[in-house]
Formats: sequence, C-alpha cells, structure tokens
Amino acid sequence: MNNPIWLMTSAFPKLTLAEVIARVKAVGAQGAELCVFRRDGTRRDHVATHLDYETFSLEDAKRVLDTCAKEGIRMSVGAYDNLLAGDPAECEANQNHILKLIRMAHLMGGDANDVCVGTFVGYNHELGKEDGGFARNLELYAKVFTPIVKYAESLGVTLVYENCPMEGWRPATAPTTYNNLPCTLAARKLMYALIPSQAHGETYDPSHDAWQNIDPVDVIANTDFSRLHRVHVKGTRNRAGSLAAIQWGRLYPMQQVDAELARRAGVCQPACEWDRHHYDPKLPGYGGSDSIDWTAFFKTLMDKGFSRPFVIENEADNSSHTGNAAATLQGFASTVLSMAPAIWSLDAEKGWWFNPKHLSELKPAAAKDLPVVTMKELA
Repeated sequence: MNNPIWLMTSAFPKLTLAEVIARVKAVGAQGAELCVFRRDGTRRDHVATHLDYETFSLEDAKRVLDTCAKEGIRMSVGAYDNLLAGDPAECEANQNHILKLIRMAHLMGGDANDVCVGTFVGYNHELGKEDGGFARNLELYAKVFTPIVKYAESLGVTLVYENCPMEGWRPATAPTTYNNLPCTLAARKLMYALIPSQAHGETYDPSHDAWQNIDPVDVIANTDFSRLHRVHVKGTRNRAGSLAAIQWGRLYPMQQVDAELARRAGVCQPACEWDRHHYDPKLPGYGGSDSIDWTAFFKTLMDKGFSRPFVIENEADNSSHTGNAAATLQGFASTVLSMAPAIWSLDAEKGWWFNPKHLSELKPAAAKDLPVVTMKELA
C-alpha cells in the first residue's frame, strides 16, 4: 500500500514545466499527468500544453527523464478531444495529435516507465441519432482506433481512455449528453472485445459515475484490473432536493426550451451547457463532503491490488474553478492529505507518507528517434 499521487496539469495552463514540477513537490505529490493539448485546437476548457509536441525529440525525452530522476517524480502525457467526429479536418488533427503523443511516450520509455497516453475517444452524433447509433459508433471506434492501438502496441505504449461523458461538450439544446464513447463500463468492455490488444485500457474517474447515481465501488468491483492504469481523483456533490432534478428527473439531462415559455411555466433551465445533471464538482476532503464514499472506494482498490498512480484532477468549484492560484494549490494539498491514510503507510516519525523507495526505477529513453506519423500513413 504505497500508491503514488500525481497531479493533472490542466489546472496550471499558464505555468512552465519547471513551475508545475515545483507545485507537484510543494503539495507532497509524486508525479504529474502532463497535459499536452493541441495549441491550435478548438477546445477551450481545462486545456494546457506542458511539452512541445511539435519539436519533441529523443534529446527532449532524455531531458524529461533526467528531470524526473533528479526531482524524484514520474510523468505521463495526455490530451482529451473528440477523435470520432466534428469538422473532418479538426477530427483528423486530433487523431494525428494522439499519434504524436504515443511517439513522445515511446521516446520516454513507454510502458517500461509507465508513461501512458491519456485520451478521450469522443462520439459521432450524426451516427448516434440514427437507429442503432451506439452500435455504429462502436464500429467507427474500431475502424479509427485499430491502427492507433496497433501503433501504440508496436512502440510499447499503452493508450488509456477516461470515462467522462463530456456532458457539456455540446450546446444545452442538444437532446443527449453522451459525448464520449467509453463513459460507461459496458462500452469499455465492448471496446476491448472489438480491439483485444492490451495496449489500451482506462483511466477511471469515479465522479462521472457518482452523478449518474452509480456507486463507483460497484464499477471497480466489476472492472478488469488488467485494463485499469490510472484513477482520476475528482469528487462530485449531487444536489439533494434540486428543483431542477425534481422537474426534469435524474435519468435525462435538463432540456433547454424557449426562455419566455420556461419563465411562464416556472420550469428550471440550464445556466450553461455543463449545467444539466444537478451536481457540483468537488475534491475529496476539501471544503466539505461529497457524494462518493471515498473510504469504501479506496479500500476496494487496495483490496484488489491496484498499485498504479492516483491522479488528482482539480476541477472543483471551490478550488481551480475560482481562478485563484492559491486556492487551486490548497485544493491539491488538501486532497493529498485526505487520501494519505487510505493509500500510504504509517511511519513513526513522518505519519502517513509515500516511501520513495517504492518509486519504480526509470529505464533509459528509447534507443533511437522516430519520425512523426499520421493516420493516412498508418492506413
């Protein structure tokens, strides 16, 4: 029981890599999931770019590994966009970007150094609105991701999908909020059956199931642990007694209608595209309780032998969403301390602490550099 705690760097969009590392160490964490989003992408929320993906070379990989060894930390990379739909040119750019990240992870040692590539899959709503639309999205996923996963496998890199539905990824007028294929356990199991390779797996975030009134402990109990590579730590507080939930129910997202009609009818309306499921984003142990039984959640993971990183994803209303740098850091620090008794060992002098001797030894960078590849070349 000595899992490392990492920070997801989307909370630090304006900081340099060196500044991010300083904050990782300041809050007592052991690593970071480095966000490496496209600088010319269309996504605007929770994005950051902490490695130069356009020029990243083998020498850059060696420098990153040297920094990790010197600072006593570990890293992975990630970028979260829609790889199945949207403007065709934008979609292809997102796919090609993930290929760049797979190459970068390989140069930094890939699976030998547990350098995964975090991503979304996305969803094609043009297919989704048709009869059998979910099944057709599965077919599209297999077509798009088979060469991507094969490429990752050839380089000794694991791709990991986060289960966020991205419920606010479309306008509040959109009828559904299913915007990322692997947001349910069933979908993930179907995806692995379609592409059996072990070069892809998942990052599980319990908050996304909690606001859907699913107990994350039950999901973990039914998860294939050979596929579980990361756990994102983010809480949610479901709004008890919410008038909007009473009016619209918790099975479907709130629907947007004519504002004047809603006023005359006295019907609640979403304040924005993300305000459709009656919850507030939180961090465990920071500013009050939330709707996840973290004690049971961590115990289930520990009992099943989970030994990989817990990555704190700070999107809390009272922390990173305040825009206050100090409050953002306080949220991270508080969450580290709240997790410590559940996943670290007790030391007579240090209390609950992460023993650095359990950090895996870093293996060398790749033996040689590789050129960037594109989806067209893989096809």
